[in-house]
Amino acid sequence: MIHFSKNRWFDDTLGVAVLLEVGDLVFIRVRARPFLEVSAATGCWSNHVGIVVDMAGTEPLIAESTFPVSRYTTLGRFVRRSEAGRFAVYRLVGGGLEAQHADIRRAARRRIGVLYDTGFNLRSSRQFCSRFVREVLAEAVGVEIGCVQTFDELYARQPHAGLTFWRLWFFGRIPWGRETVTPVSLLKSGLVRAVVEVG
Repeated sequence: MIHFSKNRWFDDTLGVAVLLEVGDLVFIRVRARPFLEVSAATGCWSNHVGIVVDMAGTEPLIAESTFPVSRYTTLGRFVRRSEAGRFAVYRLVGGGLEAQHADIRRAARRRIGVLYDTGFNLRSSRQFCSRFVREVLAEAVGVEIGCVQTFDELYARQPHAGLTFWRLWFFGRIPWGRETVTPVSLLKSGLVRAVVEVG
């Protein structure tokens, strides 16, 4: 794994872009309040993830589930949304996804334009970032990364994380039995390895 300190040369991420491949996961830290609360609930710096789907243009293209709908964005724009420009790239252990590049693009394209699920429900018809990435890889490569867990299980691992925000978010009734999947569960999956970290 390569680690870079954030500096002027990497402000446009071009130095890192050459290291990326289709199928790589890019983790960032979004500064919007709900995302910061996700970080607190999971005990991880990262609270958002996208997947590289194309390397043919001037910049890598990222597919992501975000508000209001899932979309494509360039690596530069994706990373600029991260606090202090910090991001990390992870890759499936073993790599070798060249034969699946078209499948990854197809699986992502089928999920573009889907409304964002602000309730983080793994069983809803909507999408959220970690579910989006997990399902793209599952469909295209046949690998399921990340850990499905209920809200109750999630908070049992972070008992000191505050609940005030989420009580308001869910109008006083946190759905403790709801199944979800988080960015940290993808990042810490034994099926991926770190490629590069910036920041």
